[in-house]
Amino acid sequence: MVSVQNLTVSFGSFDLLDDISFLVNEQDRIGLTGKNGAGKTTLLKVISGGLSPSKGRVDRPKEVTIGYLPQQMSVSDSTTVLNETLSAFSELLALSEEIERCTTEIATREDFHSQDYLDLCDRLTETEEKYRILGGGNYMAETEQTLAGLGFERKDYNRATRELSGGWRMRIELAKLILKRPSLILLDEPTNHLDIESIQWLETFLSGYPGAVMLVSHDRAFLDNVTNRTIEISLGKVYDYRVPWSEYVALREERRTQQIASYRNQQKMIEDTERFIERFRYKATKAVQVQSKIKQLDKIERIEVDEEDNSAIKLRFPPAPRSGTVVVEARSLSKSFGIHHVLNKVSLVITRGEKVAFVGRNGEGKTTFSRVIIGELGFEGSLKIGHNVRIGYFAQNQDELLDENLTVLETIDNVAKGDIRTKIRDMLGAFLFGGEDVDKKVKVLSGGERSRLALVKLLLEPFNLLVLDEPTNHLDMRSKDILKQALLSYDGTLIVVSHDRDFLDGLVAKVFEFRHNRIKEHLGGIYDFLRNKKIANLKEIERKDRALSATGKEDASSSKMKYLEKKEYDRNLRKLRKRLEDSEKRIGEMEDELSEIDRKLMNNPDPAFSETLYKRYEELKGDLDSEMNNWTDYSHEVEEFEKKADANGISEA
Repeated sequence: MVSVQNLTVSFGSFDLLDDISFLVNEQDRIGLTGKNGAGKTTLLKVISGGLSPSKGRVDRPKEVTIGYLPQQMSVSDSTTVLNETLSAFSELLALSEEIERCTTEIATREDFHSQDYLDLCDRLTETEEKYRILGGGNYMAETEQTLAGLGFERKDYNRATRELSGGWRMRIELAKLILKRPSLILLDEPTNHLDIESIQWLETFLSGYPGAVMLVSHDRAFLDNVTNRTIEISLGKVYDYRVPWSEYVALREERRTQQIASYRNQQKMIEDTERFIERFRYKATKAVQVQSKIKQLDKIERIEVDEEDNSAIKLRFPPAPRSGTVVVEARSLSKSFGIHHVLNKVSLVITRGEKVAFVGRNGEGKTTFSRVIIGELGFEGSLKIGHNVRIGYFAQNQDELLDENLTVLETIDNVAKGDIRTKIRDMLGAFLFGGEDVDKKVKVLSGGERSRLALVKLLLEPFNLLVLDEPTNHLDMRSKDILKQALLSYDGTLIVVSHDRDFLDGLVAKVFEFRHNRIKEHLGGIYDFLRNKKIANLKEIERKDRALSATGKEDASSSKMKYLEKKEYDRNLRKLRKRLEDSEKRIGEMEDELSEIDRKLMNNPDPAFSETLYKRYEELKGDLDSEMNNWTDYSHEVEEFEKKADANGISEA
């Protein structure tokens, strides 16, 4: 569908992307991954047509449409949430206006038999038919469904877009893109602006989307639930596997292990061959064999082991001074902005050493309550901060709070005090700001680099309460893992606001859910919370299902759906098994031919005769190795396909 061919993107003498090629097929679900600065956003811009490559090209057929949602965008408009979202249907709205114009004109005409009147009637009929084909009958329902899925309530529809935060404004752009139904959707960190419920809705939508999807995300759970293919950018190269992220990580490790083993075997063979050449170079009786070995070395394709980008931040929080047993205690606390009530008489207690998560939909008060705790906002009711509590705060918009005109070094030097100032450069180096990077202005840093710089500021003094508001936004997976490990080792109290399920998993032991101006406490980790919430939602659905089943319609529909799923499963499984059987057959044929060549070489030692056979022998060995790798991949696909079918209650007859 979209072909990337020999693409190179250079900045000065530095090649960010170096001669990469791949094909995006219909219904691909591609996760584009790599460390911050690897070139993920740049690649999306090139594919969308917003940036020209230094070399190579992107082929997009005329009928292919591409929708691109960048990580950050500047939007200015003065309309409402609903009207701005409906602009996605500009063609439909134009057709609607044309239908209304034609209808009005026909109603005022009386020349019923004139050609002009008949032409007008034909135009109305054609316009109405096109309007119907393009979905004119249900576009409003689709719009409302999409806005609801992304967290908007009906009362928000007439709200002015200029009143919305950047995150909510991005949701409108995402809704518009979804409603346009392009052939290929390109999303750059879409989950940064979404809460857990909206992320789960987006997962479901993208999984069933009829077009192709390519997305950049550092959310492992989101990638695993949406994608079926992973393309990683590392050191300018791409590595492409048709599996979700978690499976790709394992396969990438296997690939590197195989590469190292093959490389060592080849090096041993080269050394043996060179030793043979050196030993018999001047013996006339071995001249033919020596020349054959020399030609063999010249033709051999040298195996290279993929470089690994092992750069990673080094993070460890200072020991936390001991605080009182109760760290934060709120009683009947309320917070309003004008007539808008965010928190209504909420109560909670957080004790020393607890690691808790604040979760809930955007706008429910998580950030507001965090700012109340650190003393940035006033409130009504009671809030007690415990004895000797020292708070470190990471703001959700931390990158916007940094002074863009300062350098990296100046940003830290201006807030560092005492002996820590002598270690500033070491700390910045541990966060990948080495050498000349410390002299970069903040305004030229990427989102990930700004987040790392904000984390350095948290290490400048020993806090015993960390309040982190969306700390993983813009961090790559390796940096997120390192931050998570540092927080697991942290001996103070932690409050983390996050929508990243994988990051919260195993980190927190209590979840506070913010909903409808209240806070509800849930014991257990994030997946315990989600599982219990899903069960509660399922019970509500079951009650509705029982009402539907009374009519008999639901049972018939469900049976038909099961039959179609079973039929599709059997068809796909047959395809996978046929491919595996064909691979086994090819392996058997190649092994038979290798055995035959061995027999011929033993029976006829003539060098002229042996050289041709030896060449064929080496070709076959290479083909056999390649086919064995294919067979391994095909076997894995069959196993995984059968596992998923079992998990979904579909099995082979």
